Amino acid sequence: MTSRVGLLHTVPALAGVFQELVAQHDGSLQQVHVADPELLATAIRDGVTQAVFDRVRRHVEYLAADGAGAVLVTCSSIGEAVEAAADAVDVPVLRVDAPMAADAVRAAGDGGRIAVLATLEATLGPTGRLIERAAAGHGVTVEATVIEGAADARAAGDQAKHDELIRTAVERIEADAIVLAQASMAQAVANLNTPTFTSPPGGAAALVAALH
Repeated sequence: MTSRVGLLHTVPALAGVFQELVAQHDGSLQQVHVADPELLATAIRDGVTQAVFDRVRRHVEYLAADGAGAVLVTCSSIGEAVEAAADAVDVPVLRVDAPMAADAVRAAGDGGRIAVLATLEATLGPTGRLIERAAAGHGVTVEATVIEGAADARAAGDQAKHDELIRTAVERIEADAIVLAQASMAQAVANLNTPTFTSPPGGAAALVAALH
């Protein structure tokens, strides 16, 4: 088994979060983290353009050439660019939200309802489509909502308000499964009793598993 994995982030602060999560599964792994905030900025401003697809592919190719035996991209907003980039290299390239989507569909059950929450409009489409693919044939209803004000609060440096808006939204929703579309939302629900599905734990586990 290779001893190196690669991770691509669009939110630099997530590098430390995933460093710890991956180490919990295998502390011997070398982790190479690349952070490119412009990817997310472009996705928000212009959508997931060809430039985003090309940039993600170049990052993935770099990480693979650097010796990564598997690559995890931790941004759900560019998930479809991640799938395209996987064809460019000979190592597994993983969407961080894929395990979360599968878990949410199992929890919702046939005919269930999944509520997808995001702080960014750019994330709803990619994550919603991923969950709909995972739910095909199960009669699951997927409803997606942007939490107003949360992204602005985070951008202004008010993490407490960002987290509180997310917690309030989660507590008000009635669904068989609640999905938080962005990895950056996960810490907001760390102490809630309401069952939610977040991407970091499953993404980190899948990355390590992909090496075997």
